Amino acid sequence: MSELPEKQIKRLRGLIQEAETNLAAAKELLISVLGDGEAITAPRDTVVSGPEGKIIEGVFDGQIMIGPDGKNYPVPANYASKSKLIEGDILKLTITPEGKFLYKQIGPVDRRTVIGTLVRHDDKYYIEVNGREYEVLYASVTYFHLHEGSQVSAIVPANNDNAAWAAVEAAL
Repeated sequence: MSELPEKQIKRLRGLIQEAETNLAAAKELLISVLGDGEAITAPRDTVVSGPEGKIIEGVFDGQIMIGPDGKNYPVPANYASKSKLIEGDILKLTITPEGKFLYKQIGPVDRRTVIGTLVRHDDKYYIEVNGREYEVLYASVTYFHLHEGSQVSAIVPANNDNAAWAAVEAAL
């Protein structure tokens, strides 16, 4: 090798080391700001077992949580409704040694609020917004005492134009 490529290689190695150091510092700063580092934007790729039980992080799809292994985990409709979970939210599920399922929202996606009308088709409820329909959980319909034709404020993912689900924010 000539001397010029050797200098370039040395410089590249230095730049990579500097980038890795900056990335590690940024991660530490994020953890210090957010707490113990739970509030990350993507779920863990693995299932973790510990003394508190089995911990699984996954993505809420509007009804269920999908784990890193593709397995579906039931999310209680009342919890999803009251917590106003929407598609894309990151959840942490702890399965206790006794078999109890405990959910916690750890990574909410960006949201936007829409106003629409509650409609019903084939025993399912939807919020119609400007000609587009978002499905809503029946638990939300009963929790907010809604009926067909009710005007509602709802939450949908801000950056997902293909979202099929909405969370009811309030009856209007």
